[in-house]
Amino acid sequence: MGTMARMRNLAPWFIISVGGIFVLFMVFSDSNIARIIKSPSQNVGYINDEQISYREFSKIVETARSNQVKRTGKDIDESQMDAFRDQVWNALVMQKLIQQKIKEYGITVNDEEIRDALLGPNPPAMIKKYFVDSLGHFDRQKYLQAIENPKNRQAVIQTEDMVRQQKYQQKLEDIVNASVVVGEEEVKQKFIDDNIKMYGDYVFVNMVTIPDSTIKITDSDLKKYYEDHLDNYKVEAQRQLKYVLFRNQASKEDSLAIFKNLLAIAQKAKSDTSAFKTYVNIYSDEPFKVDTVTINQIPEPIAGDILKAKAGDLIGPKLTFQGYVLYKVDNKFRGKDEFVRASHILISSNKGDAAAKKEAENIYKQLLKGADFAKLAKEKSADKGSAVRGGDLGWFGKGQMVKPFEKAAFSGRVGKILRPVKTRYGYHIIKVTGKTKYKFVVEKIVNKIEPSGTTTDKIYNDAGDFSYLAKKNDFVKEANLVHYKISETPPFKINSSTIPGLGANKALIHFAFDNSVGDVSDVFKVPAGYVVAIVSNEIKAGFKPFEKVKKSIEYWVKREKKREGAYEIAKQIRAKIGNNSDLMIAKKVYPQAIISKAQNFTHGKAIPGIGMEPKLTEYALTAKLNTLSDAIKGNRGGYLFRVTDRTKFDSTSYSIQFNTIRDELLQAKRARMYSQWLEKVKENSDIVDNRYKFYR
Repeated sequence: MGTMARMRNLAPWFIISVGGIFVLFMVFSDSNIARIIKSPSQNVGYINDEQISYREFSKIVETARSNQVKRTGKDIDESQMDAFRDQVWNALVMQKLIQQKIKEYGITVNDEEIRDALLGPNPPAMIKKYFVDSLGHFDRQKYLQAIENPKNRQAVIQTEDMVRQQKYQQKLEDIVNASVVVGEEEVKQKFIDDNIKMYGDYVFVNMVTIPDSTIKITDSDLKKYYEDHLDNYKVEAQRQLKYVLFRNQASKEDSLAIFKNLLAIAQKAKSDTSAFKTYVNIYSDEPFKVDTVTINQIPEPIAGDILKAKAGDLIGPKLTFQGYVLYKVDNKFRGKDEFVRASHILISSNKGDAAAKKEAENIYKQLLKGADFAKLAKEKSADKGSAVRGGDLGWFGKGQMVKPFEKAAFSGRVGKILRPVKTRYGYHIIKVTGKTKYKFVVEKIVNKIEPSGTTTDKIYNDAGDFSYLAKKNDFVKEANLVHYKISETPPFKINSSTIPGLGANKALIHFAFDNSVGDVSDVFKVPAGYVVAIVSNEIKAGFKPFEKVKKSIEYWVKREKKREGAYEIAKQIRAKIGNNSDLMIAKKVYPQAIISKAQNFTHGKAIPGIGMEPKLTEYALTAKLNTLSDAIKGNRGGYLFRVTDRTKFDSTSYSIQFNTIRDELLQAKRARMYSQWLEKVKENSDIVDNRYKFYR
């Protein structure tokens, strides 16, 4: 890579990820948008009284979108734009809050600090990586030459800005994390958790072995649990909507227009000497490529024609799952693998093997006498997927069907109806309808079937008309009058990212919470089309009533009583064992008790064969070796545990690892502290999001 290209790569504009913490600094400094005079009516929101105008936010969104296109080569689909704008908004909020805190704390970064960072002995790693030799060593001479080259002035300025923002960020983090320390006890505990291995024998009384019939639950038990766990039944304010969805889908006229257009392209291509690639590049919704495919990789409507085609033939346009497709056959040749097309009638053996075999034999005899295979498949086959196609399974290769079916189909003659073949699904009467070893080299034009502008306008207008009439008259009556389907959402919260059944639309969510039951909406755009909604239910914040959750509480109370019961049995077993070392005594007290070994486990981690039981690993860490514990109440029942071995604390290894462990803990604590601090700053800030008024 040339020097100039390297320097350009130094300035990725930070919008590699929309949620990146520096992403928006560059946008602000380049656009000078922050200095634009804003009108309150044009604001999409406020962040601690700092206004965010529609113009500013739109510019940031477009910059982020442009950078994503550069990075991925793909534009963002309109159906994803609401979610994308949410990401940009969240990044903007966080960046503004950081800027405000930097200003509040009086943090500054001077030019000398930037020069030291860029020209000092250890430039930032994100820059150094572009100036390494073939052995991976940093080439300082080339780096300095690139910086000093006047042609790279703009890239250097951008790099300086990038480093400056990192400095601001680092100084803010240093202030927030100034109180974060890691004590020696924390380092030691981490070393122990990772390195001390433990082994033991145990008796386990699983709470699931306690019979339900022994558990007595009273209303007072349930009410006590409800009161003790009231936070589990907290309900946030929620809304429900009834709605009519006007799907934005192509009409028959749209489909016919696409077909006719592609048919005209096919006619022109047949008489044109230009390469087919030229037509693909101009007219296809998918990029040009030359594929070598087998018959089972060809869409069904094309497969029959392509078998008869010669090199140079055009096939189509035909309607497939991709839309209308026009194929050009460049070549066809014999491959090594054979492919078969077959139809079948499946008689399920669910009602007994003998009955299924008898029915299959009867159908086979009817077919030999001339009965219509497709008709019988539709009437008799248990494979409903293929039955609707007269039993047709399409083309398949070896390894795609169960072995007995595959063997029969590949050995059968084309046109012959085979005797019933038994598989794990039942009995199959198979008719082989085709065989080939051909492979095909093809190019294709794909035209997706999408609604035209005229169709989309009509759908939107229909939705608008319905909204007008539903507001004026009655939502349900108007919908029923024109046979529109009314659906209803489950309850959703104001901070929901999507509405179940409708998808992402913040504006519609705000409509639901800003209005009362019975209020009808304007037309809102959703991924599937357009929607008109009515607020159908308002759920106020509070707690779920006891009576509504009583049934689910029974499960948890029963579970706790079983756990307590298992613990009591473990205590009885312990008393019976006494000073005896034979754990098999447990079986005499409780035959369902499990007696086993726990091997090679560490503190705070899952125990092989048991799972996560913090009380056991806590006990095992300090317990006297070869001494049976008292009963321990675990998450899954009652335990007795005997530690048989435990690796010793290695002081030498601990000394060697001390600094590394301390640094890792410090880094993790700092990251956690800074993240929690940011969330707290956001929680205590006055953030107003009015974007829903601008993006419907």
